[in-house]
Amino acid sequence: MFALIVTLFSCVSILRAQASRPEAEKQLAHDLYKQFIEIQSGYTTGATTPVAEAAAARLKAAGFPDSDIFLGGAIPKKGNLVVRYHGTGARKPILLLAHTDVVEAKREDWTLEPFQLTEKEGYFYGRGTGDDKAQAALWIANLICYKQEGFKPDRDIIVALTADEEGGGPYSGVQWLIKNHRELIDSEYALNEGGWGESLDGKKISNDVQVSEKYVVNFRFEVHNKGGHSSLPVPDNAIYHLAVALEHLSNFGFPLETNEVTAAYFQQMSKIENGPNKEDLAKAAAGSQEAMTRLAAASPSWNATLRTTCVATQLEGGHAINALPQLAAATVNCRVLPEDSAEYVQSTLQKVVGDDQVSIKILGDASAGPASPMRADLLGAINRTTEKIWPGVPTVPMMVMGATDGKYLRIAGIPTYGVQGIFFDRNDIRFHGRDERVPVQSFYEGQAFLYELVKVLTKP
Repeated sequence: MFALIVTLFSCVSILRAQASRPEAEKQLAHDLYKQFIEIQSGYTTGATTPVAEAAAARLKAAGFPDSDIFLGGAIPKKGNLVVRYHGTGARKPILLLAHTDVVEAKREDWTLEPFQLTEKEGYFYGRGTGDDKAQAALWIANLICYKQEGFKPDRDIIVALTADEEGGGPYSGVQWLIKNHRELIDSEYALNEGGWGESLDGKKISNDVQVSEKYVVNFRFEVHNKGGHSSLPVPDNAIYHLAVALEHLSNFGFPLETNEVTAAYFQQMSKIENGPNKEDLAKAAAGSQEAMTRLAAASPSWNATLRTTCVATQLEGGHAINALPQLAAATVNCRVLPEDSAEYVQSTLQKVVGDDQVSIKILGDASAGPASPMRADLLGAINRTTEKIWPGVPTVPMMVMGATDGKYLRIAGIPTYGVQGIFFDRNDIRFHGRDERVPVQSFYEGQAFLYELVKVLTKP
């Protein structure tokens, strides 16, 4: 009996050790995380170059030669970092990607300083804690650990920290690297953000792996009017036209549908869920519209998985407090299913609005990317590593409801998979929102998971 107890205790200790790296490695990851969070790299007001330079300094201090570190970007303040850890070359490299820009955060909107890493009540708070500086810090920390261990992979491991994911545009780091330095990031496949662990009420449900994603189409709703003096109001008011158009939008839902990836996701989730949605998940995977309708009503994330969504995100209008508005406009951000074309979305919105005074124009890029193959070797490795760290937690393929830089890599011929091993409560996702946060324990478990996964994918 004593021997059995000792054996069981040892097994439990091993499992716990697998879910966390040694203290020195955890401290390195924490220090990088703090350093990255506290560099203001807002998409519109900040700079990513200081983050790239900070990572480069850490790598050089750990013994990486200058020849293996690249710093550069479209403009001086939008810098990217690419570092290569050399293997035997028996297989093509893998690329580990994270972006270092963040959505803007106003201090008056937050209860804590957004550009300061704050640990409070079991969470790390700060802009970018989840999107995407946790993964950036963990890739660099783990790469340094491989170097210190003398690990010799059978393929090169490339880490790229990039600019301007949170809005794309002319300074997008991934697009700039693909166009100007493809040789630096050319790889068999990439691991990126866009997948995460789902938990509910403290219980881990699944480790979701992104194999496809929606794409972003931004529209500008615009109403022009001759205006006039505010003392002589008339029903033909630009703001009123826009308000009615947005009300129509708020009451509209695009059709519900599944594709290969989302059907697989719902089928897998039906085996995991034990609540009232269990049967509907299986029925939705089989194409039941009634089940999809109930799931869409039950969860914002399921609703976004099942349809194209469009939402107003910015408003502007009027030019004086005592004048009738000559312009009223709104930005409408759409997250579009890969199967839906931008032209289809635009024509649908025009029908929904039903007002020829409201013009609807596409802003910027509106291209979709292909899905990545659901390759058994990679998903199997993720599943085995997940089981090692969190026994009993399944790996589930998913289509992410947002959009990532993975689209550009897939278009360029580099299959990309979103995987982090950082768990978030499915009802408390704060990316882009106020008081963004990551559970402290989950950050360190993610470190252990990514450390093990990359080794599994690169060891001889």
